[in-house]
Amino acid sequence: MNELIGRVFNFEKTTFPASSELFLKLTTHGQEPKALMISCADSRVVPEQIMQAQPGDLFVCRNAGNMVPPYATQNGGVTSTVEYAVVALGIRDIIVCGHSDCGAMKALSNPVGLEAMPNVAAWLRHGSAAENVVSTCNPELDGTERVRAVSLENVLAQLNNLRTHPSVAAAMARGELSLHGWFADIHEGQILALDGETGEFVPLREDRELPVAIPARQRGTRVLQEAAE
Repeated sequence: MNELIGRVFNFEKTTFPASSELFLKLTTHGQEPKALMISCADSRVVPEQIMQAQPGDLFVCRNAGNMVPPYATQNGGVTSTVEYAVVALGIRDIIVCGHSDCGAMKALSNPVGLEAMPNVAAWLRHGSAAENVVSTCNPELDGTERVRAVSLENVLAQLNNLRTHPSVAAAMARGELSLHGWFADIHEGQILALDGETGEFVPLREDRELPVAIPARQRGTRVLQEAAE
């Protein structure tokens, strides 16, 4: 803890003064983050580091397993964060980011020991669809391969949950919001992104177009009328 406190002093004496103009702008004009990233609380995965983000660049929501509970009437931290990001901040991109060697996904894949952590077990039920897909479609997988498969499938499951949120659904219908599914491979130092057209996770590359899980696409009234007919 003393080491961490020492870093706080370094922030006050060195980091903050070196970025004083940036912080002045942020406190004067407020924040305009470019994206919301929903990622795991794992200490080895730092969204700001992955994105090389400066203060004000990224709105972040972290929790065990990068879960997005389906929308419900009861209030929740993730739900409130998503709603605020979309409605108040006008976020146009949401990234759900899983990662390799995820403890939450290990527990979801093999729940031995969760009886001592009832709240964790209840939280992980938000990823039960991912575990069921892997168990049903790829029952031959085990060990690290199974955990990785569940981790990737969980990104898709949480994107589906995200679409149940009214603020997200409305912004997507207006063509103002894109959803992204990422996977941070902390063994390789590589980010994989879900290509919505192929359903595959592919590495991000500078010379390739950014893969998008669900791109912004306005739903016109004409389409709705034709669907009704």
